[in-house]
Amino acid sequence: MERRNNGMYRNQCLTMHQPWASLLVHGIKRIEGRSWPAPIRGRLWIHAAGKVPEDATIKAMEDFYREIYAVNGITDLKFPQHYPVSRLLGCIEVVGCLRCEELACWKEVPEGVRLEGLTNFCWLCEEPQKLVVPMEMRGYHGVYNLERKIYEAAVGGLVPVESPLPVKFQLPNPRDPFSLKPGSISVCFPDSKASEVEKSSSLNAAIAGACAAASQYSKKGQNLETNAFKNRHVVEHFTRPRQLNSNSLVVHKMAADEVGTLVCHNNEPSSHSEHEGTSNSHKQFSHAKLSHHPGPSSKIFAAAVKGLRPA
Repeated sequence: MERRNNGMYRNQCLTMHQPWASLLVHGIKRIEGRSWPAPIRGRLWIHAAGKVPEDATIKAMEDFYREIYAVNGITDLKFPQHYPVSRLLGCIEVVGCLRCEELACWKEVPEGVRLEGLTNFCWLCEEPQKLVVPMEMRGYHGVYNLERKIYEAAVGGLVPVESPLPVKFQLPNPRDPFSLKPGSISVCFPDSKASEVEKSSSLNAAIAGACAAASQYSKKGQNLETNAFKNRHVVEHFTRPRQLNSNSLVVHKMAADEVGTLVCHNNEPSSHSEHEGTSNSHKQFSHAKLSHHPGPSSKIFAAAVKGLRPA
């Protein structure tokens, strides 16, 4: 089993839903959002779960990344042509982990990267590599080790990916791979304050659409409204004074409720043998949500965009 010089395994894997999995491996996504801090540093293999993404979800996320890259002057993004499921896609390097408010304070990284911080914990990802031929396999919860035969077959099939805007996250202590962890940036940069990125109406709409798309994978038993407002960016968006008519206010409140934890792919069932990626309890929870807010995620996204139009 291959190890890094610091003794860490190089065969650890994380299962994610599409389209987030492919966006990460293709170097477009640079922040992996979770409700829990990154337990590792170094290579992390990315596996795509068995749930086929809706067209509206793919559109919402591609629109989101178009807008946040445009903040840094990049307008020609090449998205994956396909979003395969139940496949091992490639790997990235996890170099650190910060809370979303800490990432927002970090002026040394591009504005678009700071806008990606939509969850409590932000895993910082570099050096994406993809498999020339994605490998069919089963995934599991959390971070797990690849089977040896899969690892040995995959490691030789990797090719580097050229990111649209490569980012190197500077570690406070290069000799300590865990020095950039939640809470560390406030110590290293005590004078940092959250820098505000000017947001156009289209950028606000893209952020709301991404949040709405992410909410379809929220876990049962989580308080959607409470957890939504833990996120500084969503608080800022939904509480900013603006002219709204009565219909817009209703849609705005619905979008806020639907945001949930904003963790689009955290600890969900993850393989092609998982009965389409949902448990009975999750199906019951999804049904309860839909009975309150009818329609699939495409309607959620449409409502979020509609609610951001000027009155």
